[in-house]
Order: sequence, then structure tokens, then C-alpha cells
Amino acid sequence: MDTTTTDTITLVTGGNKGIGHETARRLKEAGHTVLIGARDPARGRAAARGLGVGLVALDVTDQASVDEAAAQVRAEHGRLDVLVNNAAVNSVLAPLERTGAQDVATLLDTNLLGVLRVTNAFLPLLRRSAHARVVNVSSTVGSFALTLEHGMFDWEVVPPVYAVSKTALTMLTLKYSRELPGILVNAADPGYTETDLNDRQGTQTVTEGSDAIVHLATLGDDGPTGTFVNRDGAVAW
Repeated sequence: MDTTTTDTITLVTGGNKGIGHETARRLKEAGHTVLIGARDPARGRAAARGLGVGLVALDVTDQASVDEAAAQVRAEHGRLDVLVNNAAVNSVLAPLERTGAQDVATLLDTNLLGVLRVTNAFLPLLRRSAHARVVNVSSTVGSFALTLEHGMFDWEVVPPVYAVSKTALTMLTLKYSRELPGILVNAADPGYTETDLNDRQGTQTVTEGSDAIVHLATLGDDGPTGTFVNRDGAVAW
């Protein structure tokens, strides 16, 4: 896909701040027609104005909101070429033995089920695209291999439920990639990026954190599907 000459319609969920905001900025710069999804209307409008992009009111935990967002994009653009599932929360910080099931369900509702809702709602629009791409923003902390290699067991460093959600998201990505021939579905690992999710303790800038996402969003038609990559290459499962 030549993103400098093709009118590419792109939606970035959770695009009003952080990595999503930077991803939207970079893809607009690359020539995409960018829409950001935001559940907070005021923040969404401010971000959209600042970026010079479109806005879609979108709460990924609310099926009605997701369906309305898909209807808006269908009415305004007729299709979707790139979906970046970026919206996520890191709301459960306690060790597992002090974590309630409802707290886990609430986090998974955004980080995992939100991706399922949005992807399924937008699939009819993605199927209208000749160059459909889905990028799911996962994380190193969801990798079995890297968790074992780096000993990432301390909940103060890597909250366990967040890690579980990203492991599940990477598998969801793989399953979609097998189920959706003709659509490139991949997972991006931004790395430890300075965002609100980690109280801005990350060691990378949002630009560095968006590198893998932008790469996957702009893959050529011969690009891979069912991969998990960071800005340096493949990430171990």
C-alpha cells in the first residue's frame, strides 16, 4: 500500500493521547485520512482539532457506541482500510491474590473484548478495502518467552492482569489472522513507552513507541499476517 498516494481511511482507537495520538499524527503525515476514536468527547474534540483529523465517539466497552462508530464511518467514508486497536487501560495494580474477579473483568472488557467488539463491527467496512490492515497494540509483558527471560513477575513492575490481557490479545490477533484471509492482522509491541498507563515512567518516547504500529499500518500487500513485532523486529511469543 502506497500511503503517500492512496486515500487510506484509518481509525485509531484511544487516539486522543499517548501512543494512539502519536500514531494518528504520523499516519496523517504519511497521507492517511485519519479518524481517532475517543470515549471522552471533550478530549477527543481537542485532540482531533490539534491533529487536524476526524473524530469518532467511541467507547470500546459499549457495543452501542461501537456500532454507532461503525455506522458513522460507513456513512462518511464507505469503507475502512486500517484499524489500529490501541485503546487500553491499566486499572488493576494489586497482586492476583488481592484482585477481585470483577476488577479483572473490567480490565479485560477494554483490553481484550474491546478489540473483539471493534474489529467485528468494522469487518464489513474492512472487507470493502483492497488493502485492509488491522493492528492490535499488544505488549512485551504479554510474551511468555520474554517474561521468563527477564523475570517479569514483580507486580509493582508489571501488573499481572494487564500482562494477562496482552497475552490474550496477541493470541486473538493470531486467530483473526487465520480467520480473515485478505486482511493483514498483526500485533505491535510499542515497548516501555512514556504514557499515562505507566505514570510516564517509560524509557521510550511516544514516537519510538509508535514505530511498530506505523510499520504494520503501512504494510505492502505482500506483508505478513499473524506476526508480533516491535520496532526492532519479531517479538518472541
